[in-house]
Amino acid sequence: MNNVYLFILLALVQYIYFTWQVGSARVKFGIEAPKITGNDIFERTFRVQQNTLEQLVVFIPGMLLFAHFVSPLWALLPGAFYLVGRQLYSRDYVADAKKRGTGATMSILASMALVIGAIIGLVWQLVQG
Repeated sequence: MNNVYLFILLALVQYIYFTWQVGSARVKFGIEAPKITGNDIFERTFRVQQNTLEQLVVFIPGMLLFAHFVSPLWALLPGAFYLVGRQLYSRDYVADAKKRGTGATMSILASMALVIGAIIGLVWQLVQG
């Protein structure tokens, strides 16, 4: 399970990094809090952070439940797919919002795989008694 915890911690570090980028973009583009509009690059950077927060709500419990009901080792594959997807999403969305599809799809599919796998694993254990 330590590897699962490591991947969750990496996802949280990645989120902190995205949050740091929002703060840096605020300074760079002169967007004073509480404003969240005013510069396209700032707005896309902010959306990366917010979308990642939305994704973490599914990813973290999905990762833990998949590891518990299926396999900690097999949880690492969608976990890595999620982390890479989020990084691609960030890079591509900030550069051009229309190019965010690959990273968004990767991270959403990874979370879906974790949740669906956890459901199947739980049902299997319930059926087995």
